[in-house]
Amino acid sequence: MTRKLRYDIPGPDWRCDLEQVATRGWGPIFGADLPVPFALVVEIGFGRGEFLMDLARRDPKTAFVGVEVSFKRVLKMARRVAATPLRNLRLVQAPGEVVLAQGLSSRSVGTFWVNFPDPWPKKRHAKKRFVRPEVAALLADRLVAGGTIEAATDDRAYAEQMDEVFSAEPLLENLHAPAHWLPEVTGRTQTGYEQQWRAQGRPMHFLSYRRRDGCGGPR
Repeated sequence: MTRKLRYDIPGPDWRCDLEQVATRGWGPIFGADLPVPFALVVEIGFGRGEFLMDLARRDPKTAFVGVEVSFKRVLKMARRVAATPLRNLRLVQAPGEVVLAQGLSSRSVGTFWVNFPDPWPKKRHAKKRFVRPEVAALLADRLVAGGTIEAATDDRAYAEQMDEVFSAEPLLENLHAPAHWLPEVTGRTQTGYEQQWRAQGRPMHFLSYRRRDGCGGPR
């Protein structure tokens, strides 16, 4: 039997839409919960949300934004967060590309997390992958100088594409060079999906890129 989706929020509703962001900006949206100015930490595609909530718990003075295209996942996450004392986390329901273009300004993000995006393994579907040159350019532009992109995938072909795309972006440098990625990162929280795939024996690929200091300007 399918469980009925619950729409009530048992506490503060930390969801916000792009119109609110464009009108008010992130500072007022976080309000009195965090001092300004701050650099955001953004997870694009937070899935079940356990990774993002763990980040927010560990660093209560940092502003975290979770982005998901699924209404159902955002609603469930909003319910979970509302039942906690967390006040440094906001949620946006929209495609990641749209949030990058419309909801984040140049040099405003300290870290992007992109955990296990859909690999679209069939060749004819590869164009649907999130990590593409135009997206990498937006990610890099939105980072503060020295800010990072932390990406992970269990799909070797997607890892190779991610590395190729990020390495070709002139604003970025590979923090794991000369390696393309690492198979393990000590102390990193595992997502629920990651735990499932590890149990199936799938290899992990963790990629990390930093915005070069003093490079570029708004695009």
